[in-house]
Amino acid sequence: MTLVRFIGTDGTIREVTAQSGARLLEVAQADGQPLEGTCEGQMACSTCHVIVAAEDFAKLPPASEDEEDMLDLAAGATRTSRLACQILLGEQLEQLTVRIPGEVRNMQGR
Repeated sequence: MTLVRFIGTDGTIREVTAQSGARLLEVAQADGQPLEGTCEGQMACSTCHVIVAAEDFAKLPPASEDEEDMLDLAAGATRTSRLACQILLGEQLEQLTVRIPGEVRNMQGR
């Protein structure tokens, strides 16, 4: 189990517990976080962009070149940005804090 802490655009903090093997995008969407995930995890958009807390960023496997390319398109990307669809929560990750960026690109026109 992984404790996931979501920091909303307004600073609100929500904590949820996720099963090992869960994809962060699905955990976020189940919690009602505003991550669109238009491409459904196919790395064809950047609508599930999150900013990982600096202390947790190094605990994650490095982003692939394809993910880095998509992050170049993400609004408000930072050094610790990742795509939530590419983060698998494992037993080695006891907790993870991510911030929902204030800027988003809505690909579904909502």
